[in-house]
Amino acid sequence: MEYRKMGKTGLQLSTLSFGSWVTFHKQIDDRIADELMGVAYDQGVNFFDNAEVYAAGESEKMMGRVLHQKKWDRTSIVLSSKAFFGWRGKENKPNQTGLSRKHLTEACHEALQRLQTDYLDLYFCHRPDKSTPISEVVQTMNTLIQQGKILYWGTSEWSGVEIMEAHRIADAYRLIGPSMEQPQYNMFERNKVENEFLEIYKNVGLGTTIWSPLAAGLLTGKYNDGIPDGSRFQLEGFEWLRDRWIMQDKIKKVQQLASIAKALKVSTASLSIAWCIKNPNVSTAILGATNKAQLLDNLTALDTVQLLTPEIMEQIENIIETKPKLADY
Repeated sequence: MEYRKMGKTGLQLSTLSFGSWVTFHKQIDDRIADELMGVAYDQGVNFFDNAEVYAAGESEKMMGRVLHQKKWDRTSIVLSSKAFFGWRGKENKPNQTGLSRKHLTEACHEALQRLQTDYLDLYFCHRPDKSTPISEVVQTMNTLIQQGKILYWGTSEWSGVEIMEAHRIADAYRLIGPSMEQPQYNMFERNKVENEFLEIYKNVGLGTTIWSPLAAGLLTGKYNDGIPDGSRFQLEGFEWLRDRWIMQDKIKKVQQLASIAKALKVSTASLSIAWCIKNPNVSTAILGATNKAQLLDNLTALDTVQLLTPEIMEQIENIIETKPKLADY
């Protein structure tokens, strides 16, 4: 396993990490979760990602049960949670969602209970909250750090402007600003990581724990001939993934990528993940797997990235044609 510093912090994250979104509780049970987390850990993965909203809190409970059984040295792993959506779904009442001091604090306490841990290494604002001042968010996160309940705080799907405003407030009041962002990043979703955040990397530093490196499975090639039963595109409540990603032009591009992968003697999934971590501004790519074979194949991306020569990268670019157009000032 390779480890990368999370932005300008001293924290080292495994370049490939393991997340529970969609899979935990919805697609896999405790036994499989235990097996997959064990495989990941044995392969050097040290970051395990979660959130209050995943499976309405059941995902964190499942991960907590696995961690309790594993009895790993807590200092050897990095655990995260995210707050914004709440976990009660339609039963959410005022103050049970968003980024108010009340919800961020209470969501942190609930995550600690579900994960059966004393502190979170990473705590994310899962989305920006237009109704809560960013100053309140920064002050709350700083307090949670001082209390020892979280070690680093960050954002997910925030704009570059919102992240920099958080840093401006933190600097003005001598508080701790956000250290990391969790954006979507893959061959079809590139603007934030490759364009919008460029100045932030240089100026204040920004770790990125990217999600959906396989575009919800589209970049594995398994949808090239239709949607197989049991895939996340078939799950109730995840129709938006299918509507967003299943477009014929993307499938054609994935079919062309498959020919490159075949020539390199790797899977399309391994190629796609390797492409993501080829970017030095990616601190870690979060993997989500439903079985051991799938996870082991995804982990081969660490070797595949060595095969991505400038020529291969150019071939990929000529197929996907998604490179962001940088602003010319």
